[in-house]
Amino acid sequence: MIYWILKYTIGTLIRLVWVRSVKGIENIPKKGPFVICANHSSYFDFLTLIAVCPRRIYFLAGEVFFQKWQWSWLVKSTKQIKVDRNSKDKSESLNKAIEYLKQGRAIGIFPEGTRSSDGKLGKFYNGAVRIAKNVNVPIIPVGIKGAFEIMSRFDKYPKLKKCDINIGKKIVLNDLDENDLTERLRSEILNLVI
Repeated sequence: MIYWILKYTIGTLIRLVWVRSVKGIENIPKKGPFVICANHSSYFDFLTLIAVCPRRIYFLAGEVFFQKWQWSWLVKSTKQIKVDRNSKDKSESLNKAIEYLKQGRAIGIFPEGTRSSDGKLGKFYNGAVRIAKNVNVPIIPVGIKGAFEIMSRFDKYPKLKKCDINIGKKIVLNDLDENDLTERLRSEILNLVI
């Protein structure tokens, strides 16, 4: 309930003030599980995806969001999935994401693992592909262009600038190994932000 209240209040504000355009919304499946992956250059990435996506998304979120008072109430009340980035064993987070997918839900992952320090696309980790392959669900690539200029990791407050959200066609996973599929995903998202 809180997720949808936030989507139609804060989400509406974000769309009006900070989102210039959304392309490819028809690429979001109307039903069934999928993993949605986007580049990560700003706190706004999480919020803009909630604002524009017609489906509810359960994000994998770093442990810091569950510790800071500004964010903990939000990630906990909307049942996001905690990922302890300092732990080598992330099986609990992966299993929770897989469980959600088996229930027909949509999972959101930022494959870079953290926000970019310069706004450019960084290295991708294999977690998104691993999770999607485990349940045999498609990945929806998303490029968010301009969010770094709105609020980079060094900013305390957002600027009144606009971002563009480009949603690509689904990637159906094949028998390629995780590294090759992760590189393909990175390439798809790079094409959506340039």
